[in-house]
Amino acid sequence: MISAVTLLLIDPNGFLSALLKGGEKAATLSLSLLAVYCVWLGFFKVAERSGIAEKLSRLLFPAAKRLFRSQNKDAVYLAACNLTANFLGLPGAPTPLGIRAAEKFCAAREHYAADMLFVLNATSLQLLPTTAIALRLAFGSADAADIFLPTLLATLFSTLLGGTLVFLTRKRKP
Repeated sequence: MISAVTLLLIDPNGFLSALLKGGEKAATLSLSLLAVYCVWLGFFKVAERSGIAEKLSRLLFPAAKRLFRSQNKDAVYLAACNLTANFLGLPGAPTPLGIRAAEKFCAAREHYAADMLFVLNATSLQLLPTTAIALRLAFGSADAADIFLPTLLATLFSTLLGGTLVFLTRKRKP
């Protein structure tokens, strides 16, 4: 507010143009994000209906069962689906799966599993950073995919660190 009032007092003509340019950029960004979300959520629906997402989740299931230390097959399956959607960089798709998995973990009093799921979602290992690449394309990046390796390394490190910290700080039974 202070900067808006200052600009209005110093340069009233510049205030309106800055306001309009900011609104235009916000609308462009919103439409770009909307397009990215529509494409990738549609892609995930196709993957779900074709059975690809389920096959990937089944492939991750044994590792997810060990990772979450849970016997609740439904919750582990949902968590594996959530991780699969995160790996593929599908924006928005992992959220409902993660919420349902966390509810099931908490209902079964498996707080370690819920904590681990929360951390893995927050760190979000990205094999394909599709949203970031799409945004870079929308804003005219010369090489939008050049973030692939740095994103992979950064998310791999954050995921390993977060998972390790959850494991190390878990409550142990006496």
